Amino acid sequence: MREITNTDILSLNIPPKQCVSWVRESFCMKYEAQLPPKISLHPQGNDFFNTMPCLLPSQYDRFGVKVVSRIAGNKPSLHSDLLLYEASTGRLLSFMEADWITQMRTGAVAALTIQTLQHPNASVYAFVGLGSTAIATMRCLISILPKRDIVCKLLRYKKQAEQFIALFSEYSNIHFEIVDTHEALVENSDVLVSAVTEMPDLFCTAEHAYKKGMLLVPVHTRGFQNCDLFFDHVFADDKGHVCGFKYFDQFKQFHEISEVLLGEVPARLNDTERILAYNIGLGLHDVYFAHQIYELLKK
Repeated sequence: MREITNTDILSLNIPPKQCVSWVRESFCMKYEAQLPPKISLHPQGNDFFNTMPCLLPSQYDRFGVKVVSRIAGNKPSLHSDLLLYEASTGRLLSFMEADWITQMRTGAVAALTIQTLQHPNASVYAFVGLGSTAIATMRCLISILPKRDIVCKLLRYKKQAEQFIALFSEYSNIHFEIVDTHEALVENSDVLVSAVTEMPDLFCTAEHAYKKGMLLVPVHTRGFQNCDLFFDHVFADDKGHVCGFKYFDQFKQFHEISEVLLGEVPARLNDTERILAYNIGLGLHDVYFAHQIYELLKK
């Protein structure tokens, strides 16, 4: 059994574009994998332990399970570990620190979702919650989008917006704008990415602020339940993750993102559809990333 640390993984210098490719590949094998919904347990308050098992398709001969926790007061608040097995023998291959995997596969999923579901003329991208998840999303998005001029709107919070801009200042085609209100962030944005882990209230209740053709990507699902009722189409990484949502039966249309990537349903019917994408997080991505990392380190 090999112990693999985040330092080992970072030494591979895996580029963001490769992460997006792994996410696409794993989405496309979803219906061949065994992937039960995650189990979520709450020791106190909003703290949680999520257990995420997945058996990859037989040709990979891999089973894995990731445990991710969020404990208030910890820095960082999210932490994850992963066990990777040889499926045919049950042999434990590796214990992995999985913080990098969680961060980059989450950012890659968001970036691939944007590339797949945004309307073709999207040029204004809005972000709220500018921590590691948003940074990973931006890195992955830059790696796959054409190098056209875009506007990136950020919600002002402490010094996060300024720090985010400094991280990506080398890209002359990205023009940053900082706004002070939720409604100003939503208005005229083609894509809105929320990576806020705590949001007790609705982010923006003004339906008119969400323009036609908008793509909304609430990475941690918080604060946009009102949009469930008036957005034209809802996508998710897995039906089992969202079928318990309060308004699930009132979604106007619902599909899984894998159906789009496999060519079974169109991403959009037209450029004016408002689309909401709930990607709660699949153990499939984590285990596929772990498999690829294990094989790279073997070489």
